[in-house]
Amino acid sequence: MPKMKTKSGAKKRFKVRAGGGIKRSHAFKRHILTKKTTKSKRQLRGTIEVHPADEKLIRAMLPFA
Repeated sequence: MPKMKTKSGAKKRFKVRAGGGIKRSHAFKRHILTKKTTKSKRQLRGTIEVHPADEKLIRAMLPFA
């Protein structure tokens, strides 16, 4: 049986919390920030929970998390 591997793109983007939830950062905060308003950039700070519809797919990508 081949080894199970973690998707390297997923391990860089998601972290599993102690309670079992998966956290992620916001999109649209990397570049072209000059045309975005200060309010929108401020609201993109921090991390949020992954949507429940996507949680099963992410758990499959992170088998050891």
